[in-house]
Amino acid sequence: MGHKRRSRFYNRRMPKSWKGRLVVGAICTLLSLPLLAKNFMKPVAQPARTYPAHDDHPEDKLAMAADPYDNPEKAKLFSINFAEHGFLPVFFVVTNDGDQPVSMANVEITLITRNHSKLTPLSTEDLYRRMTNPQAQTRPSPIPIPRKSVKGTMSQKEQDEIEMSQFEARAVEPHSTQSGFLFFDVGGISAPLAEANLDITGVADAKGNELLYFEIPMQKYLSATRKR
Repeated sequence: MGHKRRSRFYNRRMPKSWKGRLVVGAICTLLSLPLLAKNFMKPVAQPARTYPAHDDHPEDKLAMAADPYDNPEKAKLFSINFAEHGFLPVFFVVTNDGDQPVSMANVEITLITRNHSKLTPLSTEDLYRRMTNPQAQTRPSPIPIPRKSVKGTMSQKEQDEIEMSQFEARAVEPHSTQSGFLFFDVGGISAPLAEANLDITGVADAKGNELLYFEIPMQKYLSATRKR
């Protein structure tokens, strides 16, 4: 008798409504896992002076660093293969150890190669354009050409990755670090980092006074990489 009661208990069926909810929930969870795993995650920035390629201004309590993502292992961070488009991602880090904010609103950043080529970071629209049209030019042209947005031709995931990764800080608050990627068009340039410098001008203090320019020697990054 006890056996029959136990059987009737275990044979009771879960209400269909609850069963359906559990099945749908399990399917949604399984489907969301690979999506979450592939979402772009920007690297956690360390203090700028801890990177091999950096420039430290102790008098201003400000330091800046550049960490190029120039090899396949580091490039795995992205789902986009920037190298095949001729782009070099550089992780740019600014650390403010002072008691006042620092303005980056008018900053100008230039990668100067050993052959004196001056490269500026690509805009979001330039990245979209080159990735959807390999023939499109991203370097300055002597003849102004109207530019048409091609954002709609890229996947939403690629657009999100580009927008989430870029350096967009307008200011660096006291005792904090801001970071993000700069993308340079290095197509056709042999060894773009060798003996190159990343120059940064237009940084201002809380009163609007421009600070001395920063110069980050990229050769320090290459030297540190060879020692590993």
